[in-house]
Amino acid sequence: MGRSRNTRRRSAVTVEEPVDGGLAQLVPDPDRGRAWTLLIDGAPQSHVDLDDPAYLSFDYQRRLGHVIDLAAPPGRPVHAVHLGGGAFTLARYVAATRPRSTQQVVERDASLVRLVRRELPLDPSARVRVRAVDAREGLAKVPDGWADLVIADVFSGARTPAHLTSTEFLDEVRRALKPTGSYAANLADGPPLAHLRGQIATAAARFGELAVIADAAVLRGKRFGNAVLVASDAPLPLAELTRRAASDPHPGRVEHGRALTDFTGGAVPVTDAAAVASPAPPPSVFR
Repeated sequence: MGRSRNTRRRSAVTVEEPVDGGLAQLVPDPDRGRAWTLLIDGAPQSHVDLDDPAYLSFDYQRRLGHVIDLAAPPGRPVHAVHLGGGAFTLARYVAATRPRSTQQVVERDASLVRLVRRELPLDPSARVRVRAVDAREGLAKVPDGWADLVIADVFSGARTPAHLTSTEFLDEVRRALKPTGSYAANLADGPPLAHLRGQIATAAARFGELAVIADAAVLRGKRFGNAVLVASDAPLPLAELTRRAASDPHPGRVEHGRALTDFTGGAVPVTDAAAVASPAPPPSVFR
């Protein structure tokens, strides 16, 4: 078995294929036997280790992993909805860490879904249904009060589409969630952080409890980067989220309560009528 894995490591080559969203590349990880990074038009989207699906390489995915870990007692199955599929990294993580979970992945890029299924197949025992439709269209098909977790990680051309940034979108998220369920979103922004502040204000208009996990430099507006927004109507596990984020290889900071309210700086909730896509990252981000 080890010999076969070593052979794959030596012979693995980048897979390139056009998909609906641009040019997809699956680049082998030289340090891990069957691990790959998915890029779309040069922008990193996902990292997957087929031998160790509980391994999360990207900082923001580890932070989403912390939310998943704390969504229920360890190992307990959950109902999870993933808006944005990429290489199904987080769905694989849930299946590995919470066996018997039931999951729905909504990824509108049908060509990307076919590529990932072919090159990075899901564990046949994982209870994961994939819908190749728009995120809001797929979310509308989730039964009322079904989900323990709704995770949004949707990017088109490295930007979150406008229709996934509004109060109307969050109304659909709340409808799909159980009363104790949690919503987590990967947001990307840079100075002056207008998009991030607006998304916090939008979530505050629909949920009773909020937190943001991000690199301190991103929260200070020093550079472009990712922030994970967590929202629920139930109390959030703030102390444990803070501990886990601080112990990451690249430590993150958790903001909540009055400090988070002050951070929004008077931003107002975003509606469908006023929504715009998140800002495009500067070219230097992917160099």
